[in-house]
Amino acid sequence: MSRFIVDASIALKWFFDEGDEAQAEALAASGATLLAPVLIQTEVANALWKKGRTGAVTVTEAIDICAQLPAFFERLVPVEPLLPEAIALSFRLDHPIYDCIYLSLARDADCPLVTADRRLVQKTRGEAGLPNLIPLDHWRP
Repeated sequence: MSRFIVDASIALKWFFDEGDEAQAEALAASGATLLAPVLIQTEVANALWKKGRTGAVTVTEAIDICAQLPAFFERLVPVEPLLPEAIALSFRLDHPIYDCIYLSLARDADCPLVTADRRLVQKTRGEAGLPNLIPLDHWRP
């Protein structure tokens, strides 16, 4: 069975039409084992706050989405054990720690990270020694 790390850029597409949500929904429905750091809940909640500022979601809807999120995953992994490597990656790539926590989990779990975060994909392109990163538009069931 396939296993993937999924980041917040994917999780949001399970709830919002962002143009490529069908691919994210296919990943969720694929039967693959999905993992994420517990950080995903905070990142999704923050994105929902931003969407709420534009009227795209109500507070009640945001709370409901956050309540549904854990069911998509086999396990939400604690962040603390991932921090040493994530910090090193963050310094090496000159990139925010949040994304590097997902990379650290991908390495620790020995499975690919699927992301729709184009900035992360660009930042890691050509970098040696990183876990496998699959852009959402390249993921296939």
